Amino acid sequence: MDIQQIRNVGIIAHGGAGKTTLAEALLFNAKAVDRMGKVDDGSSNFDYDPEEIRRKITISTSFHHYNWNKVEVTLADTPGYINFEADTRACLRLLDGAILVVNAVSGVEVQTEKMWNFARAADVPMIAFISKMDRERADFAKAIDEIAEILKVNVVPVLLPIGRETQFSGVVDLFRMKALVYKGDAGEFAIQDIPADMAADAAKAREKLIESCAEADDALIEKFLEGAELSEEEIRSGFRAGVRAMKFLPVLCGSAARNIGIQPLMDLVNFAMPDPSYRAEVTGTNPKTKAEEKRAISEKAPFSAQVFKTLADPYAGSSPSSRCSPEPSPPTCPR
Repeated sequence: MDIQQIRNVGIIAHGGAGKTTLAEALLFNAKAVDRMGKVDDGSSNFDYDPEEIRRKITISTSFHHYNWNKVEVTLADTPGYINFEADTRACLRLLDGAILVVNAVSGVEVQTEKMWNFARAADVPMIAFISKMDRERADFAKAIDEIAEILKVNVVPVLLPIGRETQFSGVVDLFRMKALVYKGDAGEFAIQDIPADMAADAAKAREKLIESCAEADDALIEKFLEGAELSEEEIRSGFRAGVRAMKFLPVLCGSAARNIGIQPLMDLVNFAMPDPSYRAEVTGTNPKTKAEEKRAISEKAPFSAQVFKTLADPYAGSSPSSRCSPEPSPPTCPR
């Protein structure tokens, strides 16, 4: 497979923000699975460890993959709770992109900020997804403001929500300038004109999107400031450059549980997240010479690997019978 058709993406967030549910929705929409697993009933494709099922949280990073429009995406569902954050931090060293999930009800929380800092330190480009838009007290505008204020980043909405809380029914796509209105939980939507009461907000958000794309490229900003209209291709080119250089944070929104807003996120992962070659080269130790050397990230380069996660099994190498053998009986005292 062409390396440019590969994405290695992790989902990071504060615990309970909905990372695993979002990961399940991504698999389902790509038809990698035939039903969405659920954390609450223990059917998740990611949280399968007995302790994770019992506690209903992610304890260890787990992986899955899907194919979307001829792009192969490896997905890492990482822990969000502070006790297990070391696992996430180690995983970020290997990822080429990350989806930062922010709870629409709780907004930016302590671990949200820490995960953001971990990803920035690892030089991992990010896009953000405001989750649980269908919940009571979900507030898209408040979440946007908190992301900008607390994470100190230029926030660029890519989607706007249609409806609030239980009335949340779809999103406005600011690239297409169309409304995606969803029906049911199968992820099916109809493309419609933007609702009249959202037209002004959509136009304003679209202008900010174009301006941010232009600022990511010197040639585009010059053209933009001269008042010339940017083509759709130029907008997308500037957007991709801005995301990969981390000059702004694109923000999408939706509900993973109700399967709303998932396909635009998958499209953006394909379009904006870099392939593994964007890091150009890696430094490692040659196992034969024991010398440090640099290798290009290319399918033509010699095989290289990096260990970032290990597991210890106390029963490794033992026979099945020895794993469950009863304890020896206590000695019988002679009379």
